[in-house]
Amino acid sequence: MILSDYKDFPRNGRILSLDWGLRRCGVAVSDENRNFVFVRPQLYIKTQDELIQNVLGIIAEDKISGIVIGLPLYSDGTDSDTTKMVREFAKILSNNTDLPIIFIEENLTSATAQEEIGRKSITKIKQELDSVSAKIILENAISMLRRI
Repeated sequence: MILSDYKDFPRNGRILSLDWGLRRCGVAVSDENRNFVFVRPQLYIKTQDELIQNVLGIIAEDKISGIVIGLPLYSDGTDSDTTKMVREFAKILSNNTDLPIIFIEENLTSATAQEEIGRKSITKIKQELDSVSAKIILENAISMLRRI
């Protein structure tokens, strides 16, 4: 189920964070107490069905209690074409799991992730950027949950 408010999100358990893109999906997972966030290898998107199956595998393996998905909005808060695709992905995912899904605005997470990664080859950056972005998205979501 897709939630509209963080107040309804589970207060404990591991959280899965996804940074969806057209070619790659960044992945990060918190620990049970939400004190640490771990970057996972990004998933390469061949088909939507394969991506859903990979995400469901992570959910089962890590005993996830909730999902956070980065939402790329324009700076004025409106939806872009990518925003619509992310919402559609979340809808398909919600049809395949009973876990709560919530969105968090992801503006500038890629730039922050690039700074965190530092100076590396373009290949290394492409291999890490989306999952480091997912980590930042998850850290932001955990901060918001703690404020509620």
